[in-house]
Amino acid sequence: MKVSEVMTAPPISVAPHVSLLEVTRRMTESAVGSVLVVEDGALRGIVTDRDLAIRGIAEGLDRETRVDAVMSARVVTVDAGEDLQVAYRTFRRTGVRRLPVLDGGRVVGVLTIDDLFLDVFRRLADLLGPIAWSMLQEPPGRPSATGARYEP
Repeated sequence: MKVSEVMTAPPISVAPHVSLLEVTRRMTESAVGSVLVVEDGALRGIVTDRDLAIRGIAEGLDRETRVDAVMSARVVTVDAGEDLQVAYRTFRRTGVRRLPVLDGGRVVGVLTIDDLFLDVFRRLADLLGPIAWSMLQEPPGRPSATGARYEP
């Protein structure tokens, strides 16, 4: 499975000059925990709800402060065409919770730990679905020692 099949697209993004207040509004409206900072189509950074709290509010920054003042400029990314296993290894290796997804250097989505959880749950459901169905189809009762069904 490819990263592009699991990622969230399109990503929520803002320009570097956007205020912290506007970023917070966009996160709230979109129900996301991060926003990509993009300028002229190029990824410049990422800002998370944690960045806003720790680098913004805790530092006493004004709500009109530019987002590039609190964003993380060093961003770990993954390519849209990569196998999902590459993303799993990247998450494990780096400890980040969100990976901007690039296609030819252009931002096309975001892959989060939550996206991977959903993938795992889907795979588990695919695996357990037939087992659960077969168990539901078996008649009730205890099996006997000979393998024949015991019907009370």
